[in-house]
Amino acid sequence: MVYKKVMDPVKPAAKEPKSRRLTNIERSSYFARREAAKVLKSVLQGDANRRAVGSIKTLVYSPSIRNKKATFALVCQTLKYLPIIKDVLEIANVLNSKWKRQVELMYIITYDILFGQDSSLTGDPEKYLILRKSQLQSALAKILLKKGAKRIEDLMSQYKIPADVKKPRYVRVNTLKLDVETAVSELSKDNMVEKDDMIPDLLVLPPATDLHNHPLVTNGSVFMQGKASSMVAVALGPKPGWEVIDACAAPGNKTVHLAAVMKGEGKIIACELNKDRVKRLEHTTNLAGATNVEVLHENFLNLNPEDELYSKVRAILLDPSCSGSGTVADRLDYLLPSHSHTSSDGDGGDVGRLLKLAAFQEKALIHALSFPGVERVVYSTCSIHQIENEDVIKSVLPFAAFLGFHLATPFPQWARRGLPVVEGSQHLLRTDPVEDKEGFFIALFTRNATRSPESPQKVERGSLENLKQEAVGKCDCHKKFLRARIPKTLVVWILSPAPILLYPPLSLFLHIDITDLR
Repeated sequence: MVYKKVMDPVKPAAKEPKSRRLTNIERSSYFARREAAKVLKSVLQGDANRRAVGSIKTLVYSPSIRNKKATFALVCQTLKYLPIIKDVLEIANVLNSKWKRQVELMYIITYDILFGQDSSLTGDPEKYLILRKSQLQSALAKILLKKGAKRIEDLMSQYKIPADVKKPRYVRVNTLKLDVETAVSELSKDNMVEKDDMIPDLLVLPPATDLHNHPLVTNGSVFMQGKASSMVAVALGPKPGWEVIDACAAPGNKTVHLAAVMKGEGKIIACELNKDRVKRLEHTTNLAGATNVEVLHENFLNLNPEDELYSKVRAILLDPSCSGSGTVADRLDYLLPSHSHTSSDGDGGDVGRLLKLAAFQEKALIHALSFPGVERVVYSTCSIHQIENEDVIKSVLPFAAFLGFHLATPFPQWARRGLPVVEGSQHLLRTDPVEDKEGFFIALFTRNATRSPESPQKVERGSLENLKQEAVGKCDCHKKFLRARIPKTLVVWILSPAPILLYPPLSLFLHIDITDLR
């Protein structure tokens, strides 16, 4: 007898529920969180290594970020709450190795769940944390209890989370594309607009005015640029038709301002060493329509002043790498983890870094002054530290004087001047981080256009080269003294038997590799 196996009738497979289509708000929020995570990762890595590619604003408002407003808000708010978020995630212990590889995104989602809006949280990482929302809330409650805080605001004060700094919204009209009156007319349709009393193409709007998606911004007719930053190109004052070098040009706001001051005539050689920042610089110049800008992917210090290519250069703008201590509010550096670890003695808590910066700044300024046809050099920083400002000027003054340069006074009507630690401090310009909401420093060197280098100078340059070699040998010794914060006076001989005293002990020609500072 043959037995046949009776087969159960095949049941049709259960239909999987169709995934619901995301709403526009959900889709926008989903991508904003991922763009914010990308920016946050770059910010935190740059802060940890002290090699930031750019400020928070520069990274958020780069062309690759589509939803700029939402991304900016998420990055800033997550950074503000980051110390609390880290403690919550540690106590809740909800992140396995898989999710730790996406920790920046998990930070942002945790912010949204605990402090933001979790109504539009879609995506696998979001679902993972939403399922553990009670654990996150329980961890936050434990922190509140431990700190004796009743409200989140009380907890933030205990974590020393700073309040937002409010400052006017400054926008500079790009006169290569638009006249000031038309810009005022257009911007006044939605905002209160005033003209700045000192910078002719600068407009002042109320704090927190959001213009990032305004047509005049997106098409390069106006640039969001602070007042102090806008002073720099005007202080240099190159005339139309001149050849100019912007020594450390990226991201390019000052470069294109120079182009506007020169009415698009002449030539600007914009130097930038960092490859990623070169792309940003090129984008800025293209957006501004600054056709007289030539972007050069090169270390400014590698440019030979005696090269015929630069014989017609008449002005140099030097805005070198600096501590950025004067723009922590504008750059939002006060949100960075490293800011909470800085010391209160005004040196940024990192004397070694300031030493390297100041040494490079001196070297770059000396190099700028060495171009034989140059008549005007502006040295500017966004630092409040004397070591990066007046001390750099004091160190190079003998060299500058020998080449026929003297300090001139940019914006004589401006009240705040240099610290009285260097001869000619009344010519130096400072802005105050409290009064002016940003701390900048500007020094303007000028010399008579008819002066040309004499042959004795070549002899003296030989002596100065010997002095450079001497200084290199003493470099380590000087660093040890400075790190110990012991004042020391260095006596050098330059042009005559009369000694010149340099203080602080930063040698005129300390050898620092620029790649260490970028």
